[in-house]
Amino acid sequence: MQPRPNARLSSQAMAFVLAGGRGSRLKELTDRRAKPAVYFGGKTRIIDFALSNALNSGIRKMAIATQYKAHSLIRHMQRGWGFFRAERNEYLDILPASQRVDENKWYLGTADAVAQNIDIVDSYGVKYIVVLAGDHIYKMDYEVMLQQHVDSKADVTIGCLTVPRMEATAFGVMAVDANMRITSFLEKPADPPSIPGDPENALASMGIYIFDWAFLRDLLIRDMADDNSSHDFGNDLIPDIVKNGKAVAHKFADSCVKSGLETEPYWRDVGTIDAFWQANIDLTDFVPKLDIYDQSWPIWTYSEILPPAKFIHDEETRRGMAVSSLVSGDCIVSGSEVRNSLLFTGCRTHSFSTLDYVVALPQVVVNRNAELKNCVIDRGVIIPDGLVVGQDPEMDAKWFRRTDSGIVLITQDMLDVRAKALS
Repeated sequence: MQPRPNARLSSQAMAFVLAGGRGSRLKELTDRRAKPAVYFGGKTRIIDFALSNALNSGIRKMAIATQYKAHSLIRHMQRGWGFFRAERNEYLDILPASQRVDENKWYLGTADAVAQNIDIVDSYGVKYIVVLAGDHIYKMDYEVMLQQHVDSKADVTIGCLTVPRMEATAFGVMAVDANMRITSFLEKPADPPSIPGDPENALASMGIYIFDWAFLRDLLIRDMADDNSSHDFGNDLIPDIVKNGKAVAHKFADSCVKSGLETEPYWRDVGTIDAFWQANIDLTDFVPKLDIYDQSWPIWTYSEILPPAKFIHDEETRRGMAVSSLVSGDCIVSGSEVRNSLLFTGCRTHSFSTLDYVVALPQVVVNRNAELKNCVIDRGVIIPDGLVVGQDPEMDAKWFRRTDSGIVLITQDMLDVRAKALS
């Protein structure tokens, strides 16, 4: 069936989300879950942002390629994203690495993850494919980027962040001409090229690519047959298109979704403990840089049926209170002080405990007289009575993972080792 001439481009597109990364820089937070499945913002997961952007942009066909430690991610997809209906021409497929092409091959690279599922993409009957990373925090209207892709007649359109030029040394950087055509792609250059007319800034790749599916399909088949390829978009396919085809850069600022409260484009890679902690704590600011309350661009997720948060006890030294904090449903703040912190679903904080700049993942229990500062607490951790974290760097580093900037990650295994050593 041919699309109507006035149909939105997103109705002719699918989103292919790459969600198989190890996320090793998040250390123990990804011991049991893939990075896209890590919790963020009180009730969502990181992958919800890419999927919500696609859904809000009008894309109703999606596929999620998974590989490492995928169970919690797959379970979240089943519970939170199961509302797609095939009879409405909507699809969401989960595509684990399952050796469909070769019994000795898992996904070898980002391009190979798409290549091994060519038949599935074919079955969607789409004209465009939007390739997304599943592990970044941002709000973006992909329809705007699709329109640029079509108008410019590009072979590939690449989403790019505008970053200060000398900060771009940690990124893949695009050199572009005055028409935003990419003339070279440089991986972590020592002297990044600037944007024409903007000498202070450079364009860094976001890992977002739009292709015509027919073009990409042929490219993937050729790449699969190349034994010298690493089968990766950034390493192989994109440089080849820049050299031999037409690659165009798309500025994130042109399609970033902002409410009245957001003053600049917001994009974060929360791939380290420090970055994860900071991005969550930023949400507690009086006017946060990311507005998660914007109902015109909701972040969809698995919404559990939960009671409201509760605050109990009102004595001078035993008052259940939270200031400059986000407290999710099913939390009980009992006679304790929570400041500048984010409590995920189902947390319990008990009398005489204090939490300051704490990110507590779901079902954390903080027992009496604990004093916690500048820390991330993994899901289901039970903080023992009187535990003090964030005051003695040497003691923090002895039992827990402490970053160079002083953020402490606490897991139940770490606490169990500590309890055993002190018993």
